[in-house]
Amino acid sequence: MENSTVALDQTEYQKRYDSLSAKFDKSKARLEQLMADLQQMQLQRAEYESFLKTFKQLQDSLEEFSIDSWNSLVEYATIYSADDIRFTFKNGQEIKA
Repeated sequence: MENSTVALDQTEYQKRYDSLSAKFDKSKARLEQLMADLQQMQLQRAEYESFLKTFKQLQDSLEEFSIDSWNSLVEYATIYSADDIRFTFKNGQEIKA
C-alpha cells in the first residue's frame, strides 16, 4: 500500500520487501515444523494412554502369566546376545532383561 501511495526508491523498497518476505517464510516454516511436532506428540500421547489403559486393565485381572496379556503389552523383543535381551513395549519404552 505504501508503495502505491508514496514515491519510494524501488531498490530500497524491494530490499525491505525481500527481507520481510524471507522473515515470513522462515516463520511459516517454523510454524509448520511446530505443528508437525505437536501432531506427533499428540499421537504419542494417545498411544501412551492406550498402553496405560491396557496395562491397568491387565493389572487388575492378572493372577498368572498369560500369553495374551504379554502380547497386548510387548511390541517386540530384540536379542543382541545371550546377556543382552531387550523388550520394546507398545508405548515405545525399552527395557533390558
